[in-house]
Amino acid sequence: QVQLVESGGGLVQPGGSLRLSCEVSVAGTNYNAVDWYRQRPGNQRELVATITKRGNKVYSSSVKGRFTIFRDSVKGATSLQMDSLKPEDTAVYYCHLWWEGSDHWGQGTQVTVSS
Repeated sequence: QVQLVESGGGLVQPGGSLRLSCEVSVAGTNYNAVDWYRQRPGNQRELVATITKRGNKVYSSSVKGRFTIFRDSVKGATSLQMDSLKPEDTAVYYCHLWWEGSDHWGQGTQVTVSS
């Protein structure tokens, strides 16, 4: 009924770029937004970016100007373009949506920024 699948994580050097993708499969389109969260080592899960069905975008202050959320050419996919990556961006990144009264999460994809 609902499935979120993240891809695109990996190892990248500081200053590099990476693009994450979230493929959303859901029965209908009765959800308002798709979100990207991340959980850095030793920290709580935090909201990184949101894109609404209307196309409005919201970013965390820590990534604004460096990350871009958008809908790509793949059906049902929402991407997160990450530029100027820093070691503190290292985290497991999760796709998320709220649908029919419940939170739905992807399995997560690891992003490691290191020399």
